[in-house]
Amino acid sequence: MAIEVKRRKNESPTTLIYRFIKRVQQTGVLRESKKRRFQDRSPNRLKRKLSALHRDAKKKEFERLKKLGEL
Repeated sequence: MAIEVKRRKNESPTTLIYRFIKRVQQTGVLRESKKRRFQDRSPNRLKRKLSALHRDAKKKEFERLKKLGEL
């Protein structure tokens, strides 16, 4: 994606740079490039399974304590 900002008549370089920076921020180019900078690896099947089991155990423990009135 090319962002083009042309200099207006009697425009100072600082305002030209300001307009360019503003245009870059509006298009979201920097946000997209920062998001793509590092690629997240998806967790393997065993790790996902263990995580799900852990969540399920915590949920059951929470419900048990709630029934006993200890929460």
